[in-house]
Amino acid sequence: MDLHFTREDAAFRDEVRSFLDEKLTPELKEAGKLTTSVFTDKQWNLAWQKILHEKGWVAPAWPVEHGGTGWTEMQKYIWASECARAGTPNLSPMGLRMCAPVLMKYGTPEQKAFYLPRILKGEDYWCQGYSEPGSGSDLASLQLRAVSDGDDYVLNGSKIWTTHAHFANRMFCLVRTRWDGKPQEGITFILLEMDTPGLKVEPIITLAGEHEVNQVFFDDVRVPKANRVGPEHEGWTVAKYLLEFERGGAYAAGLSVGVEKVRAIASEERADGARLIDDPAFRRRLDEAEISVKAMEVTEHRVMAELAGGKNPGPASSMLKTRGTEMTQTLDELAIEALAYYAHVDQRDAREPGSNVEPVGPAYGLTAMPRYLNNRAASIYGGSNEIQRGIMAKLVLGL
Repeated sequence: MDLHFTREDAAFRDEVRSFLDEKLTPELKEAGKLTTSVFTDKQWNLAWQKILHEKGWVAPAWPVEHGGTGWTEMQKYIWASECARAGTPNLSPMGLRMCAPVLMKYGTPEQKAFYLPRILKGEDYWCQGYSEPGSGSDLASLQLRAVSDGDDYVLNGSKIWTTHAHFANRMFCLVRTRWDGKPQEGITFILLEMDTPGLKVEPIITLAGEHEVNQVFFDDVRVPKANRVGPEHEGWTVAKYLLEFERGGAYAAGLSVGVEKVRAIASEERADGARLIDDPAFRRRLDEAEISVKAMEVTEHRVMAELAGGKNPGPASSMLKTRGTEMTQTLDELAIEALAYYAHVDQRDAREPGSNVEPVGPAYGLTAMPRYLNNRAASIYGGSNEIQRGIMAKLVLGL
């Protein structure tokens, strides 16, 4: 497989860089730099989405007929890589990368016509109703009841770890519509509005002191059956399709940036007058991390080649999710070690975009600890890495 850019790819990369130089304002760049998890706050990710929508670049993975770019797989990869290097705000993946592909495959013509343009423009802001107390990685055990009542389902129960539910106006949700037989065979995929009577969002404050996730309670919440995606009781099939897109993605570009950040910190910070980058043991760990990131990049190129041939990510998305999240955590740990005492200062006010609070210690260390704390969950959400290894063992190794 040829990993070198063609002349056309190099020209496209230059076009992307020029666009980012022109459109990525200092405010948006700061918001991207201060993002401490997968999600940039709604204010900033929607502002960036509006700019991309005007350019026609908001949904590279979408088919052209629905508003996609028509880019090759290599162009999509270049775009993701350059955004990571430039430090753009992260667009919310819930609508663009998760709900939209499901609607394209399983939605009715009416659902596609209504929701897809709104997702593209950012008119709807989505959250994901999957995990429940006691039903996280074992998603098949979910218990949110959806009882049929005429043209509606009546929902009772709760969802947890619901990212940005306090911002969202819509949710895609898994509910239980049957209680006999295999647990996977009684799940249904539905769409609902967050202002529906009986629905309540309660914040969960993370270890990093941030409000990103929530618990959502359902008390006789009525949802029209017209909002069901796919057949009743067959939501498990829909959910598995969505998770392929949640778990995959281009990790290597962002991780490469992370390697360079750690290297820069370790080259600046001193302990007892010595730079950590001059410590052979630390430097070896950082070099090993860089080698692993390069190996991931090759794997991502291989997946790109398969996608170009019309295949979906399949079990490769589990492999990338596992290695990508574990390497993220490795780099977080190295950054904390490199910053030493400065990493432990709680500076929530200083890391707000536009803040005039002077940071304690170097500004480049503001996000190290919250990233470390938030990313401890990275190997759990989207299906824990233990679950991913089970998927790989079954589908790749045939065990």
